[in-house]
Order: sequence, then C-alpha cells, then structure tokens
Amino acid sequence: MEEDLDHNIGFLVHDVARLMRTIYDRRMAPLGLTRSQWWVLNHLYFHQGISQSEFASLLDIEKAALGRLLDRMEAKDWIERRRDTQDRRTKRVYLTDKVKPTLQIMRDLASVTRDDAMRSLGDEERETLTGLLKRMRDDLSELAAGPAMSEAAE
Repeated sequence: MEEDLDHNIGFLVHDVARLMRTIYDRRMAPLGLTRSQWWVLNHLYFHQGISQSEFASLLDIEKAALGRLLDRMEAKDWIERRRDTQDRRTKRVYLTDKVKPTLQIMRDLASVTRDDAMRSLGDEERETLTGLLKRMRDDLSELAAGPAMSEAAE
C-alpha cells in the first residue's frame, strides 16, 4: 500500500511543528536563548507556580534534566523556586521580574511566528484549523490517559 506523506496527518503536524520551532529558534538566538530555555519560559508564562514534578511531566522530560535546566536559569535570575506552603517537600517554579522584558519580546516574536505560519489562511480557516487541532489534542489526551494499547486489546 503506497502512502503519500503530503497527506499523512502525523507527518504534516510534525513537520509544521518542527519548522515553527526552527524559525522560532532563529528568532530567539539574538536574545541568547536556547530552545530548552525558551520552552521553559513560555510554559512558565502560562503555568506560574507549577511544581517541578508537574512541570517535568508537562514538558515530557526527566525530573533531573529539568532540575539542571532550572538551576542554570535560576543562576541567571530568570526563574525562582519556592517551597510550597502546604507541602515543604514540593518546590514551585515562578518567573522573576528580571526576565519579564525578555519574555515580552518572546511573546511578540511567537505571535509573529504564528502569523507567518498561517499567513495564507483566512480568519475563518485559522479558527477552523485551531478548533480541529484542539479536538485532536483532546482525543489523543484521552487515549494517552487510558490503558496501554496492549492492555486495551485484552
């Protein structure tokens, strides 16, 4: 069975995401940010106060790797870790005021990158695309939360 990669949704979504990351990487380079750093800062923008464990899960990286990355970012005074008031063993991660001007530039360049990625789409097409991708994400999240495929087949 012959398959056309230009019509394979998995390859298309992956390629679009890869190209957007590549372009955004180039736009972040003058700010001195690596992909890992801008990825963390962008997620913290939306998840201020997240625990380190939850953050590692959200980013889909090992806790130790995230810990080392946060150590470097904390040394630059971009983030701070605070003990949870309810559970002293838990550390929560926050953006600092020092990184907020950089974060504003990042957010502006992210908007430009999204607009560039969808420049050939009209407003209605953009809304449709966003809605469809959200539905796909929700469906896949539901599947990911369920039993493993081998368990579901039993």
